Amino acid sequence: MLRLVDVCKTFNAGTVNAKVALDHLNLTLEDGDFVTVIGSNGAGKSTALNAIAGTFMVDKGQILLNDKDLTKMPEFKRATYLGRVFQDPMMGTAPDMQIEENLALAARRGKRRGLRWYISPEEREKYHELLKSLDLGLEDRMTTKVGLLSGGQRQALTLLMAAIKKPDLLLLDEHTAALDPKTAAKVLEISDKIVADNHLTTMMVTHNMKDALAHGNRLIMFHEGKIVIDVRGEDKKKLSAADLLEYFEG
Repeated sequence: MLRLVDVCKTFNAGTVNAKVALDHLNLTLEDGDFVTVIGSNGAGKSTALNAIAGTFMVDKGQILLNDKDLTKMPEFKRATYLGRVFQDPMMGTAPDMQIEENLALAARRGKRRGLRWYISPEEREKYHELLKSLDLGLEDRMTTKVGLLSGGQRQALTLLMAAIKKPDLLLLDEHTAALDPKTAAKVLEISDKIVADNHLTTMMVTHNMKDALAHGNRLIMFHEGKIVIDVRGEDKKKLSAADLLEYFEG
């Protein structure tokens, strides 16, 4: 599904501020993998997601998704294949547009769009059912401007928007970090449901070790731009937060 082959990225190369962010990174994700990604600040977690998304070009290596070479592909073209949810609830949506309009924009991602704006009754019915599945009451507020929603409601909507086209890969970049614990738990519950219902291959970066253990079928730990731990299945289920702390200290 996803292959990173010998990927390297150094910021401010050739200066005293040079920072090696990705150091010959190799990673393979299988179809349907839900991978939680942990590591200390500066370990390379978000940099890896940005490299996959095309936020910047890598210095070396290859990024392959379903045998498509994304390495030199610009970010806007990669958006056809990727869904992404950011840490900031203000990103990923158009705050001055209605909920249904945001969903319609997401549904048209990768398609040719003109100046004519129209949401069909069939689309509205589909969006109503999708919003209803969130159990947040947003299905009754489809004409509300997104800027009026709470952070948790916006993140839940962004998740729907990211998954509406069933992307080849879903990237969740600390998407609950700015939320209070109760709201974060609800958004993670919604994330699990959306990933499972749509059989999405997913990478979720988090600083919360309990969340990293509780979600997904696989866990990887970054350190200095490399993957130092990669566990899955039953081995992952046996891990505890204390085990991860011990790995961090090591």
